[in-house]
Amino acid sequence: MTRPAQQSEELATLRQLLRTRPPMDRKLPVFDPADAPDDPATLHVSWLLEAMTAELPDAQVVTVSTSDGDGHPDARVLVLRDIDPVTGGWSFFADLRSPKGEQLAVTPWAALTSYWPDFGRQVRVRGPVEAIGRQDAPPAERGVGPAGHTAAVVGRQSQRLGSAGELESAWRLAAAEVAADPSAPVPGLTRYVLRAEAVEFWQGDPGRRHIRLAYERATCGWERGLLWP
Repeated sequence: MTRPAQQSEELATLRQLLRTRPPMDRKLPVFDPADAPDDPATLHVSWLLEAMTAELPDAQVVTVSTSDGDGHPDARVLVLRDIDPVTGGWSFFADLRSPKGEQLAVTPWAALTSYWPDFGRQVRVRGPVEAIGRQDAPPAERGVGPAGHTAAVVGRQSQRLGSAGELESAWRLAAAEVAADPSAPVPGLTRYVLRAEAVEFWQGDPGRRHIRLAYERATCGWERGLLWP
């Protein structure tokens, strides 16, 4: 247990660092909005490929923000599975029985955020979300490895866990089930597609003159323009 004196010292150190450590204090990529494509999905593909080619850690993870029926917000980090410039869809997998699955069933809108600290870049996507349905193809074909498959078989995501031993027992049973039939469908796994209505690209600048390019879905295609930092 943290002692009061230790906690006080840690808080003082943290507050000092929060006040004095400047963000974006490094060389960052150049982004010219004039060279941006007509649709945001194509630009997001380009930025994501650049981040993954540079081997930035977990470049493919995004924060997906949802809300429940009372408007209470929630957010979590998960893996982006696809970007489709043709349909303007951003895809991710989730368990329909999980909190995010339940929230999306009630309020089928979400925000999705990519952030690459090394590049000082973020992408914000907002729009309605559609549950495409259960994913019955073999897990490996969807990029779901044995550990992810086992976790899905264990299930009970976000429910109260009595002890680490309880998880260990459930994990052993699920791992044996997956080993016996690696191609079995992942329980509850559902593909969700966010149909973007608005997308913003944000390029950080050490001098705080950040570049912000916003796309808004129009009747035909996309409208775009710059935003004040």
